[in-house]
Amino acid sequence: MYSLLLLNGGVGSRVAAGQPKQLIKVRGIPILVYSLVAADAVPEIDQIVLNYPEGWRDDVERIVAAYAIKTPVVYVEAGATRHSSVAKMLDSATNDDVIIHETARPLVSSADFSALIAAPAANVSLMLEIPFTVAPVDPETRTVTGYLERSTLRNVQLPQKFAKADLAAAHAFAAAEGRTFTEDATLVAVAGHEVHFINGQDRNIKVTTPTDVQLATYLLTGGEENWDD
Repeated sequence: MYSLLLLNGGVGSRVAAGQPKQLIKVRGIPILVYSLVAADAVPEIDQIVLNYPEGWRDDVERIVAAYAIKTPVVYVEAGATRHSSVAKMLDSATNDDVIIHETARPLVSSADFSALIAAPAANVSLMLEIPFTVAPVDPETRTVTGYLERSTLRNVQLPQKFAKADLAAAHAFAAAEGRTFTEDATLVAVAGHEVHFINGQDRNIKVTTPTDVQLATYLLTGGEENWDD
């Protein structure tokens, strides 16, 4: 069985909606609900550890109650960074295996969670091929400093799954090294644990900006069905 660490602690400063972006309604439903409902339908997930921005716990609890989420939910206040939030949430996970997702990716499906769980390795992330060229640069001098082989790069997505012991050891490694990571697949790999990947979905976008909100709304209303028209 799995504990889902559902990151929900952002304040949405780039969306500038006057509230955390995960509380913004898309099709009349708060963004955070989509991930909750998708996870709630997966029988292997029997615990959800949900974090929340400071001062917003009551609002988050009301939303969870309103949508009758059956899976037991544990609430944890968000840390100062995403990295520290995962470390705090990990302490509340009761299973030996965990899944990490973020409510800012509302287009996740129950099938995405199930595919991740079915992958045979203990540590696995959804990832996508990068359909464009990326280059290393020096931001100070605004110069291109080299070349990256696109075929060896992937766009890291969530959800991800880990053996709880490996993820905890990786966070202990980062703390000892004084390092902060923006996601956990690379953290666990850098800490010396084997991490695999499976192909994700290009519709599994992260909602960060007002444009992302519009795109998520379009996709959640079935707009992608008309792309080839």
